[in-house]
Amino acid sequence: MSTLLDILPVICFAIAYKMYDIYTATAVLMGTSAVAAAVLWMLYRHLTGLQKTALTMVLGFGAVTLLLRNEEFIKWKPTVLYALTACVFAFMTWVKKKNLTKVGLADKFPLPDAVWDRLNLAWILFFAVMAALNSYVVLNFSTSQWVSFKLWSLGLLFAFIVGQTFYMFKHLPPEETES
Repeated sequence: MSTLLDILPVICFAIAYKMYDIYTATAVLMGTSAVAAAVLWMLYRHLTGLQKTALTMVLGFGAVTLLLRNEEFIKWKPTVLYALTACVFAFMTWVKKKNLTKVGLADKFPLPDAVWDRLNLAWILFFAVMAALNSYVVLNFSTSQWVSFKLWSLGLLFAFIVGQTFYMFKHLPPEETES
């Protein structure tokens, strides 16, 4: 449910862009992101740090986009979010010696530390690559193509999460895989 509520605003953004324009789509993104965060809060009484950061950035970059009537701000928001997330994961891993992937999932998946380390590194690399890809698309393609890329990037995220899930299940202790 959480993942669906995280990606729904991007889908609504793309639909609004195709039907109207980037500014209407930005307002839709801001509104649906706020509603999704409220629903997540009502369901779980908690938002992750990433969800709070993403909401803050959507509202901030979106407001600047609308106030200045400059679409570049909303287009750069994913790059900033992805790069910031990669940096936070890297900082927590290599400076604070804290594995954020393990912190978020260890209660559901009893995995060896080496597996958690690989999963965490994969997230760092994924976010760094996504930041680079978004930058490339923003700099080299039209807004319409960038919006299409945003939808395509949801597929990348989904594929990455599925891959991570299979990797985790592969490394679960035998009694965990039988149940």
